[in-house]
Amino acid sequence: MLEYKAAFYRREVIKINRFFPSSKLCSCCVEKMESMPLKMREWTCPFCGEHHDRNVNAATNILNEALAHTGGGKHKLAA
Repeated sequence: MLEYKAAFYRREVIKINRFFPSSKLCSCCVEKMESMPLKMREWTCPFCGEHHDRNVNAATNILNEALAHTGGGKHKLAA
């Protein structure tokens, strides 16, 4: 369904690895947290001190991973 809608609107679907650590990866310094329970909705990176909302951080990391596959740059989503 997603590919169909993308084709209809002349967009491209970029698939990333399903095991990509989008929630555990800091979107600012790209350091990876070793563990993060699902109940943790907000967290502060121990490496750079940036405070993250888990879902916004994951969305930013997914966008950056997709852009890396297409040659695009790094972006930061507004919270």
